[in-house]
Amino acid sequence: MEDMKDKKDMLETAAPSEEFSLSDDRRVKVLSPGQLVLKRFFRNRLAVTGMVILLAMFIFSFVGGLLSPYEEDQKFYRVDAQAKDYAGIVHNEEFRYTVGDKELFKSTVHAQALKAILQGKDSFEYKGTGYTLEKLTDDAYVVSSGGSPVGIASKELVNPSAQDGSVSFEFSLAALRAKASGEKTFTAEGNEYDIGEDGIITDKSGTEIAYVSQYIVRAVMSDVFFSRELKNQLIDAVEAGQKSFEYTDENGVTAEYILKYDAANKSWDVKQEIDTKVFDTYSAPSKEHWLGTDRNGMDMLTRLMYGGRISLIIGFVVVFIEALIGVVLGGIAGYFGGWVDGLIMRIVDVFYCLPFLPIMIILGAAMDAANVPSFTRMMYMMITLGILGWAGVARLVRGQILSLREQEFMTATEACGIAPSRRIFRHLIPNVMPQLIVYMTMGLGTTIILEATLSFLGLGVRFPFASWGNIINDVNDTFVLTNYWFIWIPAGVLLLITVLAFNIVGDGLRDAFDPKMKR
Repeated sequence: MEDMKDKKDMLETAAPSEEFSLSDDRRVKVLSPGQLVLKRFFRNRLAVTGMVILLAMFIFSFVGGLLSPYEEDQKFYRVDAQAKDYAGIVHNEEFRYTVGDKELFKSTVHAQALKAILQGKDSFEYKGTGYTLEKLTDDAYVVSSGGSPVGIASKELVNPSAQDGSVSFEFSLAALRAKASGEKTFTAEGNEYDIGEDGIITDKSGTEIAYVSQYIVRAVMSDVFFSRELKNQLIDAVEAGQKSFEYTDENGVTAEYILKYDAANKSWDVKQEIDTKVFDTYSAPSKEHWLGTDRNGMDMLTRLMYGGRISLIIGFVVVFIEALIGVVLGGIAGYFGGWVDGLIMRIVDVFYCLPFLPIMIILGAAMDAANVPSFTRMMYMMITLGILGWAGVARLVRGQILSLREQEFMTATEACGIAPSRRIFRHLIPNVMPQLIVYMTMGLGTTIILEATLSFLGLGVRFPFASWGNIINDVNDTFVLTNYWFIWIPAGVLLLITVLAFNIVGDGLRDAFDPKMKR
């Protein structure tokens, strides 16, 4: 016994006891519940990585758009050589008819005249009326009745040179007679005209009035006028079998004309290739546009920045609306119970049964029919998504409050006479916030995916606003999908990374609030 006492005295002498005061720096520090949650969260490297990604996305979307030298809907242009339909050329290999007397030279008489020409006759009779054929050339005949010309059957036509001009039957007849006989002048309607060997007809002042040719040159657009020089070059190119030629007009504009023979219609299609200012669509990544341009000629990188801003704003607004409605109704249902709880839960069941996609399709069609502006359309979409999605939040809050309202601190609030509204929103809801924060964080990713899906289907954000969903919607055919990767891959990657980061942060918050769940 004495030995044990000696050893105890020796230990007390060797290790004297230390006393700590409240002001001693070596005292143990106790962390608050919030600090414990943050400490657990920041110990989770994966959750911290997700938080860093989200921070980068916010900087990219909200700060990047301010730093970008371009606007969200700014369009860029380039000059391209485009071949547009310009004219059609027909070589007359069949007889065409110029009518002088509509009663005596009807379409039925045309067929009889053609039949007589092919049979080599100089006259024919139709329905008791006699007709004579005067041969000007092998390709031109004058049809007369009673000694007066009533029509012309010819492979050569007299065409007005003026864009809105016209020629009379008398003028055409006199011109064809003069050309057939080799005369250099002729008189028609009291005026004298000159006609050259090339068939060009001019008045005495030298102004071109018309021309005689087997070729008919017609413009595709009614407001296009062909000069005589251009017509001659077109006809010469057809006769020479050329595929293209260049022509400089009186204004000094040089254009290339491409000719293609249409065997089915026995005509030539003429395309004019000129430098045209067009949208710089699907331009490859370059120094000016790091991710190229989209189908509207807008900078893709800038559109991605503004698109991220829209997608994130929609996600947060929708989740806020869901939380606001769900917390109020869920809190009331969980606290009061009884018929109040039953009524609110039946409303929740109804919202769970609503067909979401058909509702959005009907709403989108209605807004299209009403031509709702893009910004108003986006507001309606956020409100609709929030109203249709609050049921899950209400059920979560109700379940948590049902378990919390029976605990001792709620009995104390009731004993103190605190009003029910204060008990719900001051004492119950704050205890539900950890689970609610986790639910909302993970719901953000789901909402962004939902918005992207609706925009991809044409039911969400509309031009000129950009979202990651409607950017991907631009890839509406296989050619763009396979050849222009810079249109859809960056938006898809940003969407994937953002949603994944939200889910990672949500998992990290869940583990931080309740470490036992991780085990």
